[in-house]
Amino acid sequence: MEECISVFDMLKIGVGPSSSHTLGPWRAAERFLSELRNENLIHSVNRVKIDLYGSLSLTGKGHATDLAVMLGLSGQDPEYIPIENINTIIKSIESKNEIILGNEKTIPFYFLQDIVFNKNFLPFHANGMTFTAYMTDDSEYVSTFYSIGGGFVVKEERINAKKKIQIKCAFPYPIEKAAELLDYCKKENKSISEIVYENEKSMRTETVIDHELMRIWKTMLECMYIGCHSEGILPGGLNVRRRAFDMHQNLIGLANYDSPQTWLEEIRKTEVKFRQILKWVSCFALAVNEVNAALGRVVTAPTNGSAGVIPAVLMYYLVIENHNAGEKEIKQFLMVAGEIGSIFKKGSTISAAMGGCQAEIGVSSSMAAAALCELMGGTPEQVLMAAEIAMEHHLGLTCDPIGGLVQIPCIERNTMGAIKAINAAELALETDPKNAKVPLDKVVDTMWQTAKDMNNKYKETSEGGLAIAVNMADC
Repeated sequence: MEECISVFDMLKIGVGPSSSHTLGPWRAAERFLSELRNENLIHSVNRVKIDLYGSLSLTGKGHATDLAVMLGLSGQDPEYIPIENINTIIKSIESKNEIILGNEKTIPFYFLQDIVFNKNFLPFHANGMTFTAYMTDDSEYVSTFYSIGGGFVVKEERINAKKKIQIKCAFPYPIEKAAELLDYCKKENKSISEIVYENEKSMRTETVIDHELMRIWKTMLECMYIGCHSEGILPGGLNVRRRAFDMHQNLIGLANYDSPQTWLEEIRKTEVKFRQILKWVSCFALAVNEVNAALGRVVTAPTNGSAGVIPAVLMYYLVIENHNAGEKEIKQFLMVAGEIGSIFKKGSTISAAMGGCQAEIGVSSSMAAAALCELMGGTPEQVLMAAEIAMEHHLGLTCDPIGGLVQIPCIERNTMGAIKAINAAELALETDPKNAKVPLDKVVDTMWQTAKDMNNKYKETSEGGLAIAVNMADC
């Protein structure tokens, strides 16, 4: 039976720099607190220890996994926490050697001792973590979680399996593979976004769907705006200088604006030549991922490390291709993107720790290409072709972040994914689907096989590639 994955599962609002190494562990800590509350144990806890395994251990420092766990245990929500409060909370925990568990009970917490980095891998998934609560009566409560990419967190025993089966039946158009999606489009004479909207309506009201989709877009737009207006050096020790600020200044000139929306309107008035388009798209993508690298608020799309691709391509459509586009087109774009991402999640992976960067930038580029293709008038067949083309040219892409930070080559890589997405959409629009040789489902399968064949040192461990060729001292 098909798994039910909503657009809002694929596009989540959270805090950078990583969906699998920051947002996932943060959510796992929240779930651990929920388990303690459900067992009426939270007020009996006098110490908590967290063991991080595999990729979470190897690149956890660079991805702020330890900080995310502390924030989660403190009862903070990554979707709504004021970004300016993060450093204050962390510094308080580190200086006082105590944490307010679930914002309810203060207990001793020595972060250097109570967060343990174990380089060995747990067998179920590369991103494993175990939380242990020590009680006043000397008993222990232990729970293990796995961050499987895109902010998704699971337990090996699948304790929610029964609940998931019930949810699976909700969609009128359950989709596991791209071929099934295409069949629905043909039978119902609907676009991909229309099929997705019908599925979403089985879970939420139209008002809620429309509001939440626009909240996602406003977060993306604000993220691009902040990134384009922030200068300086990114945290982490690589001394990476932000580039979106200078690039934006050169592109925008002396325009007057006072909000993200009026900024968007001003960009529509700027010169449009091929070089300027390349620079604008790159600028949008750089802006998002510089915000992400600085522990800012982004939308996982489908991950934090690839968060810049989809906003950049959607912004391209709004400011370059269609100046009359508005909420309708934005919602349409996000629904198509979310559905394509869910097909990759079901058939392969969106975790770089499992599949390398093809699972992040590759999937995000595929999502963006499909969404753009539909907005540009592509048929469902052409939309799926655009997704296929984009992924086909990301197959085998490794994940090798220098210093375990989501900066080099990750930030630039989003610009490449965005440009490839636009190119893929245009190629698909100029191609008769009858002449297509490679269906999307075959590429999804190939990506998963490639992921399984890929050496672990290229799967977000910082043990190969650029992460070894270039070290912190070189930077």
